[in-house]
Amino acid sequence: MVSREDTTMATEPHEQRRVATEASGMRPPPPPDGTTGHERRRYLLARARSEGRVGVTGAAQELHVSVETVRRDLKVLEEHGLVRREYGVAYPVESAGFESDLASRESGTGGGLPEKRRIAAEAVLHVDDAETIFIDEGYLPQLLARDLPTETPLTVVTASLPVASMLAARPSCSVILLGGRVRGRTLATVDHWATSMLSDFVIDLAFMGANGISRTHGLTTPDPAVAAVKSAVVRASRRRIFIGAHVKFSAVSFVRFAEVSDFEALVTDTGLAPSEAHRYAELGPTVIRV
Repeated sequence: MVSREDTTMATEPHEQRRVATEASGMRPPPPPDGTTGHERRRYLLARARSEGRVGVTGAAQELHVSVETVRRDLKVLEEHGLVRREYGVAYPVESAGFESDLASRESGTGGGLPEKRRIAAEAVLHVDDAETIFIDEGYLPQLLARDLPTETPLTVVTASLPVASMLAARPSCSVILLGGRVRGRTLATVDHWATSMLSDFVIDLAFMGANGISRTHGLTTPDPAVAAVKSAVVRASRRRIFIGAHVKFSAVSFVRFAEVSDFEALVTDTGLAPSEAHRYAELGPTVIRV
């Protein structure tokens, strides 16, 4: 297990989350008129999904109930696999019925932007002698693509339209965009066109994300079509590195596409407790906290 602390911590801008929420059409719901447990939990889940998180104290004030009541409601939601709790806050777990879009990910949902930038900067240090790399869909992989060394010749395979567009302009990069149906939420390609192309490749290194990573259930994602592409990447790559904020850990989504042991390294932020990082490291990969 490796830990690298960064003293330039920055807080997540609330205004960016608000703008992204409005752009995606997901507005925070009004507090319910009633105070039954079912109504409160529906409100808390909707609030977490629309804003990327829900704070215990603020929710208690809005619902006119005690902090302990909100904590109990969030515990029920966590037991149902719908949220992941941390001290004073809960994050939504992406499932078959819910997946955040690219705009909300760019705003910092599921982890602060400073943390994501540090993860991306660390991950590119592990390219080593790889000549062909895969870069996953999502905002964090876009940050990683931006940080790739400009002087190193690389062949980059990706399903992400934003990543392909960014790197295609670089003389040092040869970009292969996987074909298929473009998912509007993530601007990435899926279905048999993408998996068929991947079956013919042998990729040196794959940088991959997930909607959840669990010691028990492995790496998961809400959409079976996305899982099929990710599974094909796992099969096609010699080395694999997971990149993701600490809130992804212990979260479980709908479809498993890989095991933790399939990865040589897990790069995340220091929000992942050292004790929990050690448990993941016992499964095989090096855990790097930045």
